Amino acid sequence: MEKYYTRACNFYYGSLSKEKIKKKLSLPLNGNNLISFDNIEIITRKYKKKIHIKKIKKLSNKIQKKINNDIKLIIRKKKFKGLNFLNSPILMGVINLTPDSFSDGGKYNKKNSGYNHANYLIKKGCKILDIGGESTRPGAKDISKITEWKRINKTLIKIKKLNKFISLDTRKSWIMEKGIKNRINLINDVSGFEYDSNTTNILKKHKIPFVIHHMQKTPKNMQKNPRYKNVLLDVYDFFEKKINKIRSLGIKHSNIILDPGIGFGKNLKHNMTLINNISIFHSLGFPIMLGVSRKRFIKDLSGNNDSKERLGGTISSSLYAMTQGTQILRIHDVNEVNQSIKVFKSLNFK
Repeated sequence: MEKYYTRACNFYYGSLSKEKIKKKLSLPLNGNNLISFDNIEIITRKYKKKIHIKKIKKLSNKIQKKINNDIKLIIRKKKFKGLNFLNSPILMGVINLTPDSFSDGGKYNKKNSGYNHANYLIKKGCKILDIGGESTRPGAKDISKITEWKRINKTLIKIKKLNKFISLDTRKSWIMEKGIKNRINLINDVSGFEYDSNTTNILKKHKIPFVIHHMQKTPKNMQKNPRYKNVLLDVYDFFEKKINKIRSLGIKHSNIILDPGIGFGKNLKHNMTLINNISIFHSLGFPIMLGVSRKRFIKDLSGNNDSKERLGGTISSSLYAMTQGTQILRIHDVNEVNQSIKVFKSLNFK
C-alpha cells in the first residue's frame, strides 16, 4: 500500500501571515500566527505534488483523510515541559567538555571554563544548555562511561545551580541515570537510543523528556559511504517507528523532540535534502531541533570561502530553518545567531 507524507510549504511571515490567516487564505504553523502556509506537498516514494490547501477537498477520500490528519498535527501548538515555543526558535547552546570534539574540543574542559561558558551562553540568549563529555564527530572512537562521567560531573553540578534547562548529550544509560539524579531536564542521545539497549528503560523509569536523533551507523563509521533509498522519507519513517516503539513500552508523555541529525551518516546531498524539506517533520506532531552549527556541509557549499567558525553558513542555514518553523537550533555561536534572528524578525515578523 502506497504511503503518503505531508509537507507544509509556501510560508508567510509577520503581519502578512496574520492577514492571510484572518482571511482564511493560509493556516498557522505550530499554532503561531506569525508563520503560516497555504500549500502542502504530497509526497510518496514514487512522486510528489504541491497543491493549495483549498484543493485538498478535491482529493480522494482516502488521501484527503490522511492529509487532514497530518494538517491537524502541523497546525497544532507544540507544548513541552519547561520550554516555550511562542518565540521560537529557541537556542540550545553547546558545551563540549571533551578534548576532541570536531569544533571546540579542549576549549571548555579545563577548570571553570565550562561553567563560565554556560554563563556566557545564558547571558546571550541561550535557553537550553547541552552538556556532553563524549565526542561523536566523524571517526570518533568510543570512550568508557567512567571517563565520560569524569569529564562532565563537576561542571554539571555547578551548572545546575544556575537553575536553567539542562540537556545531557550522551548515548549511555549509566550516564543518563547519573544525570537524572543531578536533575537534568532532557536526554539528547545522538544514536536515537540505538547504542545502549538499556536507554529506553531509563526513559520509561524516569519519564524524562528526550530527543529522538537520527544517525546512520556509529560515529566511527557513519561517514563511510552513507546510503538511503530516500533520505527524507527514510528519516521520517525512522522517527515514526521509534515513536511507536516508545509508545509500546508505555512511555506516553509528549515531551519529545525530533532531530534529523545533519552530518550524522549523511553526505552533502542528504544534508541539503533534509534542510530544504525540514518542514515535513511537523506532521509527526513534535517540536523539531536542528544542528547545523559549524557543520561540514557549510564548507562543501562555500568552497574557498570556508572559515574556522563557519559563522556565515551557520547563520544562513539557521535562519532558513527558522522560516520553516523549526523550534530549536543547536548552536555554538549563540550571540551571533541570536543577533541574526532578532534582526531578521525585526525586518520580517511585523
